Order: sequence, then C-alpha cells, then structure tokens
Amino acid sequence: MYVGRFIVVAPGIGAYRVSSRSFPHRKITDRDGTLTVGPTASAPETDNPYIAYNCLQQVGNRVVLGNGSHVDPIAEKLERGYPARDGLAAALLALDYEKDDYNTPRIAGVVGAKAAYVGTVRADALLVQEVDTPTIVATYERDSPEPFAFDAETATEAARGVYSHEFEHPVCAAGVTVDGAIETAVVND
Repeated sequence: MYVGRFIVVAPGIGAYRVSSRSFPHRKITDRDGTLTVGPTASAPETDNPYIAYNCLQQVGNRVVLGNGSHVDPIAEKLERGYPARDGLAAALLALDYEKDDYNTPRIAGVVGAKAAYVGTVRADALLVQEVDTPTIVATYERDSPEPFAFDAETATEAARGVYSHEFEHPVCAAGVTVDGAIETAVVND
C-alpha cells in the first residue's frame, strides 16, 4: 500500500518517513540538530516547493516532526510558549493542505518525554490530538491519526523501523527519542 509520507509519534519517541513515487531522489541531512529533507546530487532539477523542507526541529526538550514547511512555524509557536496542541493547530490551519495535484495533507507531531501530539490538515478537516501510544498519520490512505504497532526504543530503531515498514516506495527516514536528552537518527536510501 502507498501511504506517502508519514509520521509515528508517542511520548518519548517519534519517526518520519519520506515515501515517494514522483521524487525518490531525496535524503535527510542533519544540520546541527535540525533534520532537513532535500534532493540528492543525482536528483533532476525541479521547481516543486514541496520536496525540500525541515522534517525535524528541536525546541527545548521537545521535537517537531512533519512533512513540509509547516515544521518551522510550529517550532516557532512552541518557542513562544504555545501549548503543543495550539501550536500544531495554528500553524496547520494557517498553512492549510498542500495546493498540489493531490491536495496533499500536511502532517505533524510534537514529541516530548511525557507527552505527544499529532495533527493533520486535509482539504476537509483539521485534526489535532494528544496521544499516549504510538500513532500514525500519513498523507494518503491513513490521513487520520490511528494506533500503530511500533516497538522501537532508540532513535535508530525508530528510523529503521519506519524505513523498512511494508508501505511502498521508501526514500529516507528519521527517528528521534526524547528522554532528558534528544537523540536523532537518519536512514537514507
């Protein structure tokens, strides 16, 4: 099954995976704790605004994960003291779904050591909720938050777990743990 890009979040752990049929030549790069999705050296040139973005940004003792440019404004809201739920809702509502040929939903999550939130904005809904067990939301097919079997305990296990999941067309993945310290891991194709 092709679900596109997806995140999995729970208190203390999260992961993000790029899955793509159209733009498979991408990788995740660590830029001083901010993980950025961008084209590989072999990628064809494109003017598509949705293929390069920060997918993971640290904010104090929490992390924001997501599939696009909305990660930065969510992080800014958290830095200004917004509660995670409100920061997710405000940024997702303001930026709305991606105005591409598929009306691709924007997906995002906030992971802290003791709490996690997941959100999505689609053409027909804005959904934001606190979660206490691993929860997935994807851009296609699974575009509403739902429980997800996920037993990773480290950032590396989280990244490898979502990268190797049976969903089609994996490109790259990131994993994170938040427990006092923040640890990240990246898997590139």
